[in-house]
Amino acid sequence: MRTTRLLRRSRVLIVGCGDVGLRAAGLLVRRAVRTRVIALTSHAERAPLLRAAGITPIVGDLDVARSLRRLSGLATTVLHLAPPPPDGDTDPRTRALVAALTAPAKLRAARGPVAPAGRLRGAATRTQPSAERRQTSIVPDAFIAPRRMRLVYASTTGVYGDCGGALIDETRPVRPVNARAKRRVCAERTLRRATARGALAASIVRIPGIYAADRLPLARIERRMPALVDADDVYTNHIHADDLAAILLRTLARGAVSRVFHASDDSVLKMGEYFDRVADAYGLARVPRISRQQAEQQLEPVTLSFMSESRRLANGRLVQELRVKLRYPSVDDFLATVRTGPGQ
Repeated sequence: MRTTRLLRRSRVLIVGCGDVGLRAAGLLVRRAVRTRVIALTSHAERAPLLRAAGITPIVGDLDVARSLRRLSGLATTVLHLAPPPPDGDTDPRTRALVAALTAPAKLRAARGPVAPAGRLRGAATRTQPSAERRQTSIVPDAFIAPRRMRLVYASTTGVYGDCGGALIDETRPVRPVNARAKRRVCAERTLRRATARGALAASIVRIPGIYAADRLPLARIERRMPALVDADDVYTNHIHADDLAAILLRTLARGAVSRVFHASDDSVLKMGEYFDRVADAYGLARVPRISRQQAEQQLEPVTLSFMSESRRLANGRLVQELRVKLRYPSVDDFLATVRTGPGQ
């Protein structure tokens, strides 16, 4: 697999190693045996779980800058999967992460220059630096900037706001409406600025709704939480968690710097249709449908906010530039495995 070949002999730092991070780490541990996977966690009690998955844990908190000091020069590639803070319109966590990753690292002492066999002693030759040059090349107790690292940021397609159901690609201007999306735009701009000044090389993956066998709206369906009638319903976009993990790694290996990619499958579904497909696959009753006016009276603001933005995502860059072949090209492809799986 070309992706893992390119990531061999590297150290990959995963920041925000939840479900998707563990899936990505699993791919690296299984397929890129020479890659060391490190995860930043703010919960020390998760360390055994991470170690069991073949990951080296480091305890640190993106809200506590001094806890991030060990990140400088630690990894050659970074998966930034950590969410912004729950409040405000900005993302100080991404600023803190960039500052920690790009802080000059102390020059570690130690190994002298490696000379070819037979040249450890004796007079200087044309290929051996003079004593004067050797002295000027040594900076005792100095600071050196880390090599420009590769970073992929997991953002959200919510940065586009409501697109009225239009089919959009990655050139669509961002127009975040809610604070959650504004924080993501802030994070993206922080990484773009860091890339522009040469501190790192970032790419952005904008992610729609993530699903998997254990990430389906079954509880919502069982509670009979209503969806909108078709005339008022919104288009939603989806990606399976396994496919997303593979996309993130492929972006590390192949994604152009400062490039944005949609991590979206080929499904074209409205929200209510999605709930109906899941309900049918699991033998549950379909949820009731209500008008938008009724929804505004009955549903919580957070739930309603997801019913207020409609867009269809083009994934041409995913296929043409990253050359990703999805395991589940559509939600229906995954649900077919539910219907035909063991015991079904």
